[in-house]
Amino acid sequence: MKTIDFSYFIERYNAGEMSDTEKQWFLKELEGNIELRNEVELRKRTDEILKKQDVLSLRNKLSQIERNRNEVTKQVSSPVKTYIRYAAVIAALVLIGSITLLTRKNMSNDEIINRYYKVYEPPTSQRSAQSVPDADFTLALELYNTHDYGKAAILFNKVLDNKPNDMQIILLQGVANFEEKKYPEAKQSFSKVIDNRDNLYVDQAQWYLALCYLQTNETEKAKTLFKMIGNENGIYRNDAIKIFKGLK
Repeated sequence: MKTIDFSYFIERYNAGEMSDTEKQWFLKELEGNIELRNEVELRKRTDEILKKQDVLSLRNKLSQIERNRNEVTKQVSSPVKTYIRYAAVIAALVLIGSITLLTRKNMSNDEIINRYYKVYEPPTSQRSAQSVPDADFTLALELYNTHDYGKAAILFNKVLDNKPNDMQIILLQGVANFEEKKYPEAKQSFSKVIDNRDNLYVDQAQWYLALCYLQTNETEKAKTLFKMIGNENGIYRNDAIKIFKGLK
């Protein structure tokens, strides 16, 4: 059985983005796994440090401006002191404005993909295999979990010949094609999951479809879908809101 990569779940747990069911499962995992608890705490501290980094950097730069101003004003006459004081204030304002612009700048499609895209991970390979006791599916899932997405997509398609309405397999096929940069095929899979509606994978399909639109430079379609995701109470709501603002 493939060991679970908890990185995705740790980030969602620390960000408070887990559903109640997902959180209950993750807390049970934490109970008997001291390494996982340590990793969660380390990620949490790291996030806090990163959040403070920009503020500390700005504070240090402003302090350095003030120190430089004081050193210069000791050596000049009163009129010049006034001029330098105003110059220092202007420099500080320019610095603040520059940092604000940098933090609020629009993100490119590639930046969004690099920052927010993560390959979909089935809860466990065993649970998925039990739901579809099929040798081709088991092999396809193993290929998917070992990142051989091209072969996995082919096998998922074969399995779907007998199980055309299995939405999880359709989602996995879509993600496998996404990884292979076969975006038209991926969009077709995600759209089928969304159109079905009566399944547990609509949130994931909407998210990956929006990312597909970014990869094919259909930015307006991506914005519309990210806005819709942000207005719903799904697992990608917070990230969708951030991306939508970054696309403006």
